Amino acid sequence: MVSGELLFELLKQALKKGGDLADIYLEQSRGTTIAFEDGRVERIIAGTDQGLGLRVIHQMRTLYGYTNDLSKASLLALAEGLSRAVSDGKGGSDLAVDLRRKDPPSLPVLFPPSEIPLQRKVQTVIAADQVARRIDGRIRQVKVTYRDSLRRITIANSEGFLATFDKQGITFAVQVVVADGSVIQTGFEPVGGTLGFELFEEDPPEQVARRAAERALLMLTARKAPAGQMPVVLSSEAGGTMIHEAVGHGLEADLALEGLSVYSGKLGQTIASPFITVVDDATLPRRRGSFPLDDEGVPAQRTVLAENGVLQSYLYDRLTAMQAGVPSTGNGRRESYHHKPIPRMTNTFIAPGDRDPQMILRSTNRGLFVRKMGGGQVNTVNGDFVFEVTEGYLIEGGEIGEPVRGATLIGNGPKILKDIDLVGSDLGFGIGTCGKDGQGVPVADAQPTLRIPNITVGGHRQA
Repeated sequence: MVSGELLFELLKQALKKGGDLADIYLEQSRGTTIAFEDGRVERIIAGTDQGLGLRVIHQMRTLYGYTNDLSKASLLALAEGLSRAVSDGKGGSDLAVDLRRKDPPSLPVLFPPSEIPLQRKVQTVIAADQVARRIDGRIRQVKVTYRDSLRRITIANSEGFLATFDKQGITFAVQVVVADGSVIQTGFEPVGGTLGFELFEEDPPEQVARRAAERALLMLTARKAPAGQMPVVLSSEAGGTMIHEAVGHGLEADLALEGLSVYSGKLGQTIASPFITVVDDATLPRRRGSFPLDDEGVPAQRTVLAENGVLQSYLYDRLTAMQAGVPSTGNGRRESYHHKPIPRMTNTFIAPGDRDPQMILRSTNRGLFVRKMGGGQVNTVNGDFVFEVTEGYLIEGGEIGEPVRGATLIGNGPKILKDIDLVGSDLGFGIGTCGKDGQGVPVADAQPTLRIPNITVGGHRQA
């Protein structure tokens, strides 16, 4: 690997002709991907990669380069190229700091996937497929995907910081397609986090497969969802899709500072109901968005974004923090050494309230109960969103009634946040890979049971 002496030399060379900050992201990664579909293994990918990314921040602009050639000549050429690009004719200063190692403890993993034989991973995938296919004759397709990764990361910067740490995690997902005549429905169930094969002690592959299949079959026989304005109760089981998409992205500082967020310029203002507190927390054990340091070397932390409805902070990386004159919140993240860091969410959630979730349901006479959310779209500039409901039920007399399919939630993030009138004492997490600017990072999101007294539900309008 690259020595500490060479890392220092690269930083020194990168700032030779100017620049405010230089940093290095050195990555070694290995992982396994298994895709099983139509009763057979479609692909197995097991490989390694390594490379280095070098960044210079100069006059609030980023210059970034990367290479997978870790020879001294190649790395010095990369640093020289960036140095020429930042030259402003004024010259730089000679870097005179010592790199001081500050390795954080890695997040605990009981059974590292790197120590599990490939055959056992394949057997885990096959077990899920077999269970799903046996549940019902209307099942037409089963797809099972397993992924694990181990990344050893070294970060160094021109302020003298140097640290090496590991990031590892695992995801497992089952998708089931069912059909009855012309009606086709899909069930999808993902699990995972910053943990190892102990994941399957909590979520056995057979159970994950069963949940996906049963959801698809339930929606196959469900009636079409009615359309119109109505109360909606979002179960904690729904995960935090709404908070992630309709709120979280708008609180990332690059969008907020550029005026591309509905929350731009609103620090200290009321943006939500007094029952709503929004948190981003990368320190939560085992969650998919957790880490010891972000991808700029800033320690993971808990950031309260909105407290009792009042906007407290955005999510900052180093660059946006410099622009705003505040400390980074530890949200500088990147997909790999191919990418520069940008502000990203980690584990983002609405904090639990004090209401009994069952009371919230009982106090809603009629409406829609959402057990699982799907994907959606959001306009961060004005906050408008559309989200799919993958498992929903009518609320009838304060109780969960018959299942309905094809529902969507249509609304505006800031308005919905202000309208929420009941917040449950529970909290349920979902996982995902968040895409932004062409790169994806692992995240988790969560919410308690919530009631929105009135929202537009898209569905089947009665004649």
